[in-house]
Amino acid sequence: MKSLFSRLWLSVTFAVLLLLATLWQWLEYSQQYTQQRVQQSLHSELAEHMADINPMLASGVTADSALKEAFHDLMLLGPSFEIYTLDTAGKVIAYDAKEEKIQTQTVNLLKINDFLNKERLPILGTDPRGINHEKIFSVAKLIDPEGKHTGFLYVIIGGEQLDSWQTIVNENQAPTKFGVAIFFSILSAITIFTLFLKYFTKPLARLATDLSNIDVSNLTNGLALPIRYRGSREVNQLSRDINILLEKLSDQHQALTKIQKSKHDFLLHLSHDLKTPLTSLLGYQETWLHTPESERESKWIEVAYRSGEKLKQLLTQLLELAALENGKITPSLETVSLNALLSDLEQSFAPQAKTRKVKLAFKQTSDSIISTDVGLMRRILSNLIDNAIRHTPSGGLIDITLEKSARGSILKVRDTGAGMHIHELKAFNENKAESFSKESALPQLGVGLSIVQQLAALLNYKIDITSQPGKGCCFSLYI
Repeated sequence: MKSLFSRLWLSVTFAVLLLLATLWQWLEYSQQYTQQRVQQSLHSELAEHMADINPMLASGVTADSALKEAFHDLMLLGPSFEIYTLDTAGKVIAYDAKEEKIQTQTVNLLKINDFLNKERLPILGTDPRGINHEKIFSVAKLIDPEGKHTGFLYVIIGGEQLDSWQTIVNENQAPTKFGVAIFFSILSAITIFTLFLKYFTKPLARLATDLSNIDVSNLTNGLALPIRYRGSREVNQLSRDINILLEKLSDQHQALTKIQKSKHDFLLHLSHDLKTPLTSLLGYQETWLHTPESERESKWIEVAYRSGEKLKQLLTQLLELAALENGKITPSLETVSLNALLSDLEQSFAPQAKTRKVKLAFKQTSDSIISTDVGLMRRILSNLIDNAIRHTPSGGLIDITLEKSARGSILKVRDTGAGMHIHELKAFNENKAESFSKESALPQLGVGLSIVQQLAALLNYKIDITSQPGKGCCFSLYI
């Protein structure tokens, strides 16, 4: 009973049966009402005529043994009538029936007055032979020769004998009428149900067909249902919601495809970065091992050592990047002196810069106090300075300056190295535009700049880069 089909079938069948039962009762009532009105209208003067043709009634007599015989003769001519005389208070006086037949001794005078005043028919009056039962009637006033009102001649239209014959007829016809009613009820229910089901489920059927025809393999170009569906508001809302879900699914697929491609490109760059120092390390060690001891040179060991250090640095950065991607690094803010931090970094990188014959110029300004995570800030600047030293040729310059702005401070790291190409800047800016999350695409610029980007996002720092090939780079960190 949880399916749409069964619920619709039950609902429509119940509604049809209820409608037919209501219609049946209304028709029965309408037929009875019309029949009573017609019969009472046709016999409205019946009591008056009976009173006129009978001498005793015409004289205003309401109680006499001879009246019973007169009533008997009149009722033989009209078996469906029951005749009574009433006093002025409505009490039953004379009638042609056994004593035990009379169940009510008083007739409602209000209904008699309504009839005599020509109120709208049908008017139902008291049936002396039935308890709490009313029937249509005809009534006439009985007036004696002196003009005194002595009572009423009260005629029930459709008496006990008519009721008995109608009961017999109804009992014989009831099975047939009931069977016909059941047959047409079931036929109507099935017909209406079929029409309702076809009407209501047609938009759903079209929606299901369109969903089954969607090419899931075409997620890259976007998915959408072809048309709007004519039907209920719920079906239209459902189609709109499905289109929204399909759009989100397509966007997520495109994002995943982009991330997959970025990771693939990143792994290619990373494998190259790892392969270069590893090849150098193994190459110089192999040369050392295959060269006679007297011909070995100490600089080979130095080069192999530097390659090993480079390999170690890359692996350390890779582990750090993995920790950032998994959300395992959280900032812990504290108040620090930026000048003190820059001075410490200048001393740390001085030997490396001297070896590569690159000049460091960390310009000190008035002491600037900032709220940051010292460790994360040091790693950002260390990666930028290390990257600048490695890409700046001998005789080059690397300077760090702190500039004030209306929104805070701008820390700029400049170098006079090889600079970055247009496609590298594009990759950097595209990756920067994405929000920092586990699903962010890996950059194509190496592990160091990837760490810089994600650490800056973790500290809510904006980072920009300007560069020209052969003229150097400038990284701007907005604190």
